[in-house]
Amino acid sequence: GTVYAASHKGEVVAVTLSNGHRRWRRDLKLPLSGGPAAGAGLVVLGASKGQIVALDAATGNVRWRAQVNGELLSAPAISEKVVVIRSVDGKLRGLDASTGKELWSVEQPVPRLSLRGTAIPVIARDMAISGFDNGKVMAVSLTNGDTVWDTALASPHGKTELERLVDIDSTVQISGDNVYAVGFQGRVAMLGLDSGQIWWAHDLSSYRGLAVQDDTLYVSTAEGSVVALHGRDGSEVWKNDKLKRRGLSMPVITSTAVAVADFQGYLHWLDRSNGELVAREHLAKERVTNPPVAADDTVVVLTDGGHLAAYRAKPKT
Repeated sequence: GTVYAASHKGEVVAVTLSNGHRRWRRDLKLPLSGGPAAGAGLVVLGASKGQIVALDAATGNVRWRAQVNGELLSAPAISEKVVVIRSVDGKLRGLDASTGKELWSVEQPVPRLSLRGTAIPVIARDMAISGFDNGKVMAVSLTNGDTVWDTALASPHGKTELERLVDIDSTVQISGDNVYAVGFQGRVAMLGLDSGQIWWAHDLSSYRGLAVQDDTLYVSTAEGSVVALHGRDGSEVWKNDKLKRRGLSMPVITSTAVAVADFQGYLHWLDRSNGELVAREHLAKERVTNPPVAADDTVVVLTDGGHLAAYRAKPKT
């Protein structure tokens, strides 16, 4: 029932989801660039010079601070014992959730040229799972950082560095025993959660990411289409090309619709069954690059200019 948001200037707020009432505000006086993430009673944020701050979720008081060598551009993942964070230097780190002390660190090589962004890690079955700039998805033990599996979603190809970009900058999604991932100029694929084995894969390019529900994947492609795929084999259910070249955000799922935001400050709702546009709202004249957050029928959006808003779409009757 609480929404946490942060600005690049260091302001962090907690507001009530139902009415937007501000519960607390903190000014960390840091150039925040990753997060916030909330879980296990913590709100954790990263800054552009590697600072990490954990706040008490109920009060906003600082619980601990940590420092890593590497810019932080994505939110961490939080479990009861470990906070997992990705940095632009290709490292995935596990920090003690109580103190911020580094417990382990693993690394994937970073290509000479990559997209600006890093994937948000995911925690599942005592593993931390993340995509990397070299087109790999990696699962490591949450306890000690040992590699459980390491799978190449796509291999670089082409003559130029631009053509060879295969970054996985979006969050992998977990559904049951399966992991779903998508990369830029690469593939969308289903992998086994325990082994990392690829069960199916199709060529698709996305740097924003995908959402999964009820055995259906919804992907915002690099060119601005929204595509729905069957989870079991990756076959296409529907495709909406009417939002091309609008810099779409990662899709989020409500009870009846798929919602995406764009670079002009619009929020679009598509029918989950057929992809038809069913509603549109103009938030502000500002780009939305942060992924929206959905809770039941409510979608929360933060624009790049700092406009925080929540919209509720009533389900069909």
